[in-house]
Amino acid sequence: MIMQPLPIPYSLQPYFQKYALADLRLRRDANLIIQRTLEYGTWDEVPWLFQAYSRQRIQCFRREHSERWLKPVTFNYWRKLLRIRQWQPAPFGKGELWNP
Repeated sequence: MIMQPLPIPYSLQPYFQKYALADLRLRRDANLIIQRTLEYGTWDEVPWLFQAYSRQRIQCFRREHSERWLKPVTFNYWRKLLRIRQWQPAPFGKGELWNP
């Protein structure tokens, strides 16, 4: 039996203003969808995120993008909520790349 992908909740539409929800694909646009849901989603939308994506996929986003793609307060919130005690900070902090 092939499972149909879960549609993106309509309640998240305001956070995808540059996109049509119908055009977004769960696999292709995973990082964007995960980022916007973690950043702006409500407690009603977070369970959808964990049903749409495996814990490993969300952890992959967290490792590769969350520190840069999420606001610091959001990053720290999810870090504490998910009990992430250790993480490897990005090699360049904000603004470090171009400062002498």
